[in-house]
Amino acid sequence: MKKKRLVILPHDVSIITGKSIRQAQRLLKDIHFVLGKLPHQPVSIPEFADYMGLEVEEVERVVY
Repeated sequence: MKKKRLVILPHDVSIITGKSIRQAQRLLKDIHFVLGKLPHQPVSIPEFADYMGLEVEEVERVVY
């Protein structure tokens, strides 16, 4: 059974949005700010999906 990740990475965001890695990093930084997270706290897949208005299952399909 493949292990599931809890967090989303810039590479995943790049694939999902079709943006460059740098733009994906900026998007994750924006999500950090909006959610009031500290720099060491990662963005979870459900948080990303909610922010982008996507279904968690859609995002998980791309990530896994």
